[in-house]
Amino acid sequence: MNQRPDHGPHRPREPRVSVIVPTRNEARNLEVVLPAIAAVRPAVHEVLVVDGNSKDGTIETAQRVLPDVRIVRQTRKGKGNAMACGFAAASGDVLVMFDADGSADPQEIPRFVRALVEGADFAKGSRFTRGGGSDDITFLRKGGNAGLNLVANTLFGTRYTDLCYGYNAFWVDILPDLELPPVDLPRHPDDGMYWGDGFEIETVLNCRVAAAGLTITEVPSVEKQRMFGETNLRTFADGSRVLRTLAAERRRVGRDERGSLAPEMPAAVVPPAGHPAPPPVAAGRANGYGSNGQPVNGHSGNGHPAPGVPAVPSGSAGGPSAAATGRPAPGTSGSGAPMPAAQRPHAPSPTPRAGRDREVRAPGDERAARTPAASGQDGAPRADQVGVRYAWGEEAS
Repeated sequence: MNQRPDHGPHRPREPRVSVIVPTRNEARNLEVVLPAIAAVRPAVHEVLVVDGNSKDGTIETAQRVLPDVRIVRQTRKGKGNAMACGFAAASGDVLVMFDADGSADPQEIPRFVRALVEGADFAKGSRFTRGGGSDDITFLRKGGNAGLNLVANTLFGTRYTDLCYGYNAFWVDILPDLELPPVDLPRHPDDGMYWGDGFEIETVLNCRVAAAGLTITEVPSVEKQRMFGETNLRTFADGSRVLRTLAAERRRVGRDERGSLAPEMPAAVVPPAGHPAPPPVAAGRANGYGSNGQPVNGHSGNGHPAPGVPAVPSGSAGGPSAAATGRPAPGTSGSGAPMPAAQRPHAPSPTPRAGRDREVRAPGDERAARTPAASGQDGAPRADQVGVRYAWGEEAS
């Protein structure tokens, strides 16, 4: 049986934190949000604004209020693609997903980082665990969220308390487990979106970290109201989309389990109707590696993410260069000369999910109690449970 890789000893106790802020016409909100992120202590390593063709001066505002901000232009459309582009361009050890509408509190970032340093692979924000709350959620949305939690926990053996909250943080070295669509895929010919490029990204991430057997910690978070602009939330439409996402991701896990005895390539994703899946990728391109074999949406050969999306220099921060970081650029040797194709980094081979263990840790306890994962050959709900723990020190009953 394959064990989940233990990344702990190789992770820094004082990680560099990259904050990813996807935007589309959020200029007024960024005037408040970006200085608030910059005021966080300990200071974050970098802030990346990933823009989706804003028309209100979002980029110019970001550069004015935070001269060191890094601007990244997303390669396709949709929040999922924006997040993937930010993940690919970031140079930190920890990636924080942060909405631009002012609903998230940047002073909570150290709380998420602490949960990761104490042993979590993925720190999941929750408005409904002790210490959390919301000034924005309606009674109807709260009830719908509870129902979706129940469905997700039944399908994936988790104990999530807030499936539909997008304030999360995770170690950069788990990016290959997320298997997001490569950021260098061309735009969809029908002007649609690849599976994982849209607003389903948050549910997709929650499902995939659970399916990968990663250690999850829920962190209490207080959601505030959007400061400016109109919300894009639609209660019934978004709830239906989350349900379709849960069903699609559960089918995906079932296929991976059935094919885990002799996997040749990652299983193709069959999304709900209306969401085309990414086309099959050649060897060396899975998990975010580009068609030329160089890393795009994963790590470079030294374990750090490789910038693979167009970035706009801003102020004094145009993104770390090879000289600044002491690391050779992807696809080159240490001297800067082109590296032979055979020596270039390739995508890691997928680890069969059926053989991965589910891990439960008490906060601060380095010992893990492991229970074998259920086979689930027919795609039925699993009886085993993924270790969702709580930053305030108690396990769910």
